[in-house]
Amino acid sequence: MQRGSDRLSRHRDDEMKHELQGLLRSGHPTRSEEWHDPEPTADDDPQVWGGPVAPGSDGASLENVRLELARLLGRGPFPATPVELVRVLRRKNAPDALTEAVEALPRKESYSTVQELARALTRTAGTP
Repeated sequence: MQRGSDRLSRHRDDEMKHELQGLLRSGHPTRSEEWHDPEPTADDDPQVWGGPVAPGSDGASLENVRLELARLLGRGPFPATPVELVRVLRRKNAPDALTEAVEALPRKESYSTVQELARALTRTAGTP
């Protein structure tokens, strides 16, 4: 039994299902104009498709770790200790692997930039 509180009418709902049917069946965009489609990734884009970047994982170079940390931390929390950084990373819903890597750093150390933190993380992970 429907209570009539739908935002769309049954007719509009059926229209929307029909519009999406081609996309759902084909698995790729079905528009005739290319400008409607999302852009493919470029060669120099970060590897977002590979999952979260964490020290010690594949593709976790210094640059990728620094980019991910800068995206999450911004300019605010520095200089900071690992305890303070973990608190900020958890508040920003950072990937667990990255948060755990920062948590494993020596508690008494202080990092004044994202670059220093990324170097410490990639050094402790065993990568150059």
